[in-house]
Amino acid sequence: MNAPLRHQPEADPLLPPLTVLIAAPRGFCAGVDRAIEIVERALEKYGAPVYVRHEIVHNRHVVESLKEKGAIFVEELDEVPTDAPVVFSAHGVPKSVPAEAERRNMLYVDATCPLVSKVHRQAERQIEKGQHIIFIGHAGHPEVIGTMGQVPEGRITLVETIEDVGRLTFGADENLSFLSQTTLSVDDTAEIIEALKVRFPGIVAPKAEDICYATSNRQAAVKQIAPASDLVLVIGAPNSSNSVRLVEVSRRLGTDAHLIQSAAEIDPAWLEGIGTLGLSAGASAPEVLVREVIAKLGEWRTVEEQQVMAAEEKMVFKLPRQLTD
Repeated sequence: MNAPLRHQPEADPLLPPLTVLIAAPRGFCAGVDRAIEIVERALEKYGAPVYVRHEIVHNRHVVESLKEKGAIFVEELDEVPTDAPVVFSAHGVPKSVPAEAERRNMLYVDATCPLVSKVHRQAERQIEKGQHIIFIGHAGHPEVIGTMGQVPEGRITLVETIEDVGRLTFGADENLSFLSQTTLSVDDTAEIIEALKVRFPGIVAPKAEDICYATSNRQAAVKQIAPASDLVLVIGAPNSSNSVRLVEVSRRLGTDAHLIQSAAEIDPAWLEGIGTLGLSAGASAPEVLVREVIAKLGEWRTVEEQQVMAAEEKMVFKLPRQLTD
């Protein structure tokens, strides 16, 4: 469904027209909203500084905003004073992290997205059933590190590609199951899962798809705008898995795409010969960045905005009880 976003200004005859198809949904998901609110509530309740282990979400604008309010971002717990509150990021952490916090008698708040926590619980159940887990994800991503850290070493194997599946050495009749990172490409993951099922017919699937609703919806929205666009811009950080996947979705459909962190990164040369531009934002990117991009485009072209709706999102996650009591 296409709809104008707002009243359009009078066209400037000196600026060539540009239609901007804005994907919906885009930007913040319920897990990101919750994680940011957790840090803000912790600052209100405990006072500054509140430490945050790893970037709370992968967005520079969000991180800098929280720093101004008194958040201090660190990589490991040994950088946190024992008497200071610490928040764990939305991506989740290995079990060893809260265990260390408890050993040191630290006050911590877990901002792990509930949909990531769901994958963690599935991993525990699969291990209880004696299964070896094949985990589909990107090596080194915080969510992958967190999920693999939920189970004993040697009981989970990471695969990133179909080629990785071909290199697995398990027997066809071994007790295997699979899980996936929540922010992957829906299409890529489906192909890898199919390869796993062909190679290991008895492999056990999770009860529900692991890729989160927000990731799926944002990819579906880009699939709608990309074929009608000459170019797609995605607002997001290079280390944001779901944002990078949106760029890949557009390119797979034959429409070139660029990942930008802000309006300042737009090269006006990209707009040469472009009549219709697609615009989306990863799940960690605030709407203010979308408006800044539209404003920047308006410096070079007469912009007409159209929103393209792929799904309506109403998901809300509860805050941890320790911040609401």
